[in-house]
Amino acid sequence: MSKWPIRWDLLFRYRMIEVIALWEGRLTTNHLIKSFGIGRQQASKDINTYLADIAPGNLVYDKQLKGYKPSDSFSPQVTKGHADEYLHILSRSEDMTITFKELDMGFESVSMIRPITRNISPQVLRPLVQAIREKKRVDISYTSLKDGIEIERIISPHTLVCTPLRWHVRAYCEHANDYRDFVLSRIHGIPDVNDSSVHGKHNDTLWNTDVNVELVPDARFDEKQKSVIEKDYGMIDGSLSIATNASLIRYVLDTYNIDIHVQKSNPQGQQIVVGNMNELMRYL
Repeated sequence: MSKWPIRWDLLFRYRMIEVIALWEGRLTTNHLIKSFGIGRQQASKDINTYLADIAPGNLVYDKQLKGYKPSDSFSPQVTKGHADEYLHILSRSEDMTITFKELDMGFESVSMIRPITRNISPQVLRPLVQAIREKKRVDISYTSLKDGIEIERIISPHTLVCTPLRWHVRAYCEHANDYRDFVLSRIHGIPDVNDSSVHGKHNDTLWNTDVNVELVPDARFDEKQKSVIEKDYGMIDGSLSIATNASLIRYVLDTYNIDIHVQKSNPQGQQIVVGNMNELMRYL
């Protein structure tokens, strides 16, 4: 393989070559042409360079397919060989075609359900990004869902967090005298960046506490039903272990639509439950 670092634009194209060949079983220059807006000559050069320098023998040309297919000795070199890598490409292509209606990236048979993006303005986000980068305090106006009243807070943000339904900033709150999560869409006006902060990420105990969320099939299913669920979630020995930190546990559970109180109704509504809830409850 070529010595690192490989140029980012080339690395993205090599990854596309590997992912498309593995998961679609047929790679042509059109995949690169449509995905990256390059010419056919450059696309051919990228495929040949991938085969010469990155992964010799990974692909073979099939005259019937009129394209390259994975060889029997195919071994991922710039990817992990996970289905998510292909599905993420589909997702990103969908994002691009939503913004640029005339853009054809070659992925037509894809439909996605995506949540509505919450209202976040650049005027709110830019000062927070600056404060995180420069480790500074910020004055914000914030409306809590608890009472709906707009309040002033001084926070020291250290990380932007993306969950499936919202963005929030993890920050030290001087009013609460502790670390809290502030939903970006509930911050009003323009945050005012102040002096340097003494409350950084290293002092956030929950953030720095590593935990594993263990997900298992609902015990009310029979063994055959459990085996279906285990396959759905890629469980090993009947369990799926998700590494996270203590401050993000609730968001992990929300992602999997898990109610921490097991429902008394039909188990098919949730299907999976937390197997180590006693361990996690102290953080919730």
